[in-house]
Amino acid sequence: MSLTDFVGQVFTVGLLVVLGIFVVVVILRSIRIVPQAYAGVVERLGRYHKTLQPGLNLLVPFIDRLRPLVDMREQVVSFPPQPVITEDNLVVSIDTVVYFQVTDARAATYEIANYLAAVEQLTVTTLRNVVGGLNLEEALTSRDNINGQLRVVLDEATGKWGIRVNRVELKAIDPPASIQDSMEKQMRAERDRRAAILTAEGTKQSQILEAEGRRQAEILKAEGDAKAQVLRAQAEAEAIQTVFDAIHKGDPDSKLLAYQYLQTLPKLAEGASNKMWIIPSELTEALKGITNGFGLGPSAGRTPGGESRTEPIVPGATS
Repeated sequence: MSLTDFVGQVFTVGLLVVLGIFVVVVILRSIRIVPQAYAGVVERLGRYHKTLQPGLNLLVPFIDRLRPLVDMREQVVSFPPQPVITEDNLVVSIDTVVYFQVTDARAATYEIANYLAAVEQLTVTTLRNVVGGLNLEEALTSRDNINGQLRVVLDEATGKWGIRVNRVELKAIDPPASIQDSMEKQMRAERDRRAAILTAEGTKQSQILEAEGRRQAEILKAEGDAKAQVLRAQAEAEAIQTVFDAIHKGDPDSKLLAYQYLQTLPKLAEGASNKMWIIPSELTEALKGITNGFGLGPSAGRTPGGESRTEPIVPGATS
């Protein structure tokens, strides 16, 4: 084999190797596999051509160029604390968390150079505008309102970038240390005041309930006494009625009534405090009745003929 033939063979082998490598490169550049939840923007000769969907895609080698894949999943970005001035001229540090999702890979690629940095700066400026119209107390207690305003403004501004803002959350609102100390003292004083109020209310309710209980007890006692008096009066009335009925049924004469009257007189003198008692005028009538009943009256000293009879007085006898 001459030198010329050897050189020709080497050239042929080299050419075949180059052609093989070229074919492999062409095939590799023609086939693109896009993962799920990603999208690829294809440029043909420097201009936008199409957006590749997840799966196997074919490109024209050396004419089509695939830009970096765009993540279509919802993303969570936590931005560093930002100083914000409230309406009452207090500087607070606010941490924000933004939940957003790319909905249009083409707009996210061509409408904005860096959509992540744009979302961060837009969040900071919007947050300062919203919180700047609130005082410190409103900023601390109006998180839902601030979140809603931020989401509306960010979603409206990022719509042309192919981005949808789903949620905006304020992770932390940190006022200055001096303000925190004052707020703690204020809250401590407020808790003490509420505790004092609750204690006073409890004492008041306790006293009211005790007074109400005493009043109810006195009312019940008075009602019981009244009912007892009524029952006693009814019992006495029934007893008097029974005695009255018995007397009328027995038809007593004046002698029996006078005797009963004399039996009642000693009761008038009962009691340790009775030092003097007065004899009723009816006593004489009762004595006359008793005397007549036993034959000791004025008629007992008369004779059958109407003449009076004088009894001899025995010396030493008591009358």
